[in-house]
Amino acid sequence: MTKKIIIIGGVAGGATAATRLRRLNEEDEIILLEKGEYISFANCGLPYQVGGIIKEREDLLLQTADGMRQQYGLDIRNFSEVTEINPQAKTVTVLNHQTGKTYQETFDKLIISTGAKAITPPIPGLEEALNVFTLRNIPDMDLIKAYIKDHHVKTATIIGGGFIGLEMLENLNHLGIDVRLIEMSAQVMPSIDFELAQQLHAQIAFHGAELILNDGLKSFKNEGKQLELTSGKIVETDMTILSIGVSPENTLAKETGIDLGFKQAIRVNEQLQTNYPDIFAIGDVIEVKDFVDQSPTNIPLAWPANRQGRLVADIINGIPATYLGTQGTSVAKIFELTAASTGNTERLLQQKNIFYHAIHIHPNSHAGYYPDASPIHLKLLFDQNGKILGAQAVGIEGVEKRIDVIATAMKFGATADQLAAIELAYAPPYSSAKDPVNMAGYTADNVLTENVQIVQWHEVDQLIEQGAYFLDVREEFERAIGEFPNSKLIPLNQLRQRLEELPKDQTIYVYCQVGLRGYNAARILLQHGFHVKNIDGGYKTYKLAHYQIPEQTLSNKKTDKQEQEQIKLEPATDLETIEVDACGLQCPGPILKVKQHIDQMTEGQKLVVQASDFGFSADIDAWAKTTGNTLLTNELQGNKVVATLMKGKQSTDSRFDSLPQEGVLKETKDGATMVVFSGDMDKALASMIIASGAAAMGKKVTIFFTFWGLSILKKQKIKKKGLAKMFDLMLPNGASSLPISSMNMGGAGSKMIQAVMKQKNVDPLPTMIEKAQELGIKFVACTMSMDIMGIEKEELFDFVEYGGVATYLGDSENANLNLFI
Repeated sequence: MTKKIIIIGGVAGGATAATRLRRLNEEDEIILLEKGEYISFANCGLPYQVGGIIKEREDLLLQTADGMRQQYGLDIRNFSEVTEINPQAKTVTVLNHQTGKTYQETFDKLIISTGAKAITPPIPGLEEALNVFTLRNIPDMDLIKAYIKDHHVKTATIIGGGFIGLEMLENLNHLGIDVRLIEMSAQVMPSIDFELAQQLHAQIAFHGAELILNDGLKSFKNEGKQLELTSGKIVETDMTILSIGVSPENTLAKETGIDLGFKQAIRVNEQLQTNYPDIFAIGDVIEVKDFVDQSPTNIPLAWPANRQGRLVADIINGIPATYLGTQGTSVAKIFELTAASTGNTERLLQQKNIFYHAIHIHPNSHAGYYPDASPIHLKLLFDQNGKILGAQAVGIEGVEKRIDVIATAMKFGATADQLAAIELAYAPPYSSAKDPVNMAGYTADNVLTENVQIVQWHEVDQLIEQGAYFLDVREEFERAIGEFPNSKLIPLNQLRQRLEELPKDQTIYVYCQVGLRGYNAARILLQHGFHVKNIDGGYKTYKLAHYQIPEQTLSNKKTDKQEQEQIKLEPATDLETIEVDACGLQCPGPILKVKQHIDQMTEGQKLVVQASDFGFSADIDAWAKTTGNTLLTNELQGNKVVATLMKGKQSTDSRFDSLPQEGVLKETKDGATMVVFSGDMDKALASMIIASGAAAMGKKVTIFFTFWGLSILKKQKIKKKGLAKMFDLMLPNGASSLPISSMNMGGAGSKMIQAVMKQKNVDPLPTMIEKAQELGIKFVACTMSMDIMGIEKEELFDFVEYGGVATYLGDSENANLNLFI
């Protein structure tokens, strides 16, 4: 028996339903009524056509009315608005906007796909404003483009920091328009949590756009040329885009008596039926179940609308189908960054009073040794049973891939710890052997099995106020980019040897840069009887969350640009500029690489360094101020941060007189000395790491090698006789063959350590020694010990110097760091 099916509204849901209905039944009469001209267009692409990224307007038109009629045999009527539904008589009243005539159509089944409408609150002055727009469809886009062109728009203001608002900000910026964005809440993009949104705030500031948070639009003045904010602030603008959000287009449903639910969206059952069995509803206009907890919600996204369009066609044709809920999986581009999420945010879970764990990790998008690797900041939320409640990520590449994997796992009931077992494709250009998704799974497993207790970034400030005991297990040079006040520094490689320095009568809050070394430290301390908690996500998560939006207004932007250009002028020098590529290095790798080069440079010489971690921008600023060097430029170029430094602070060029001078680290003694007595590989590694860190902080480092420590300096084996030969048989041949102090297992333990170091992209000991020498570290061999042990100068590296205790003590006089290993 043939059916007459009417669909109200096209685009994602309605157009999908219409074509699926035809594929399932050639006999049914299918009428699609669309009040506008366009029945199927890519509304997600509208901002990019405004900005000129999508060149051709026609590329947004996915299907024309004529095309659908011919291809699918459908009755497509655009410019046809349904003004009334009579559910008892099963009729709709239709107004043809081209002819002005009204008529009625009967139906057997009716599908409402009216979508959502832009929220436009009754703001004073809106009626008189001639330069205010919203963006929901093709005509809206055409009006915005025409206004920009006809009125030579120089400044634009966007109200609202959701998807459309952020995409419009980027695209107007791409056109060369000075843009400001005003958002009532403390962050943009509500689909991610605050600490991840802070990365978007920083990226917006990078591009010179003005960002005003915790403020809203109160009224329009001067026909829209002035905006009065709730704070009382007045801003000037050539045009305004209202992107406050959307609400279900429910007018027809409300007038018909169809049941409404969350946010006045149409309430439907799992078969997408309204309270009238022959009337269905799909898309942005309906209430859906939140996949996480089955609570009612409204999620206006393209994927759910498309899926519901297909399912409703199946249901009408007697094919069993149900729509069980929406996860809200989404992704957006914000300049160079991608932000993606699925499930609930931490903020939403708190509102629902749902218990959760949160973890943060900062892995690279692909293998660090392959060019252009960049960090992904990934957050995972799960309950006490491991059920995945949500995930969010921000980064340059590979972000949406990881969220898609987690969304899939979440859909089919995998737990957070089971993410570790997902076998994902690996090759250096695409991922790492342990994919970020796997790493999230391992981290979640550590929390669920109580291998470690964690503390979140937002708890740290209160702990500081309470005088909590913080243990920093990073290297000393990393503290130049920030630290928690009054924290105890014991690098991870020294921790086992310095346990007696730590208290057992209070909780130790351990932290590193991203959380991994902190976890390893926590495991060591727990097994030695300490009460310890790890700062989840490390100092990096805390620092990202505490980003301060710079004071910037569009009115002073031109002056700021001129000042920046002034600073970019090169100092008068003929010295060669050094270029350094630090892309793909995990923090603090880029900073260490900068220090290695700066130490070899001449005062006034320039260094240009590029990094793929946008956090490097803040790190290099802090490092330059702390170490007494001058940051000349710090900017984005493509997907990289490019910074230019000048060694030193003083310059004869008056153009640099105004550069900031505060924050320079000053010490009366700037040396570091170390006695290396041990010939164990793990202790040698610790020696090189500490020495390199001290050198990176600007210290003059001397390492005095004596007795068994002399084995570290061996480069070759020579023929010997007598006792010297006996010593030679018993001692290692060099840095590559050193034993480890514990669990050496006849050399097997040493091989295992070296294999893990290679897997983790950690330099082998000989390379560390070579790099330490390049940093200017002074290697001194004890001549007395050499005589006793029969070691000759030709056995040792060429850069080694020779001396006795007086040499060491002379250097230690100018040191504020002295160690014995």
